[in-house]
Amino acid sequence: MDDGFRGLKLWNTMTRTKEEFRPLDWRDPAKAEADRRVRLYVCGPTVYDYAHIGNARPVIVFDVLYRLLRHLYGEDHVTYVRNITDVDDKINARAARDYPDLPLNEAIAKVTQATAEQYHADVAALGCLPPTHEPRATEFVTGRADGHDMVSMIRTLIDKGNAYEADGE
Repeated sequence: MDDGFRGLKLWNTMTRTKEEFRPLDWRDPAKAEADRRVRLYVCGPTVYDYAHIGNARPVIVFDVLYRLLRHLYGEDHVTYVRNITDVDDKINARAARDYPDLPLNEAIAKVTQATAEQYHADVAALGCLPPTHEPRATEFVTGRADGHDMVSMIRTLIDKGNAYEADGE
């Protein structure tokens, strides 16, 4: 049986070792090959100000990884999610100041729209592929009935041993 190993080894920060990459879907013998996906979730920019050169590094690193995974597993089998972090004390203060009559999430969307648009232009200028999905943090922090919110997902990752807490974070 194909266990998903395609020769790729990645550094695991939890074990502090280089490990063979085998996607989770390939570990499930009941999952049909056509339904298997490599899922890549990346924390994207916090859009309170324009990007600088340091913001480009993770964009380029994950673009290279995304392209490599698409090459190894096929374009249709890789899902890349890069969120837009639009929750931040500076953003909240500016949103409340600039749009006091709007609900906070609507005000945040207005404040962050121009910065997010500039970020997209900068990333495109670098030649990076767009992610498959790009949710905004304010839409997925907590309390979603479907359980697809950040707090629930992080708890699930920790419970399964696929993520860990470090220094209370």
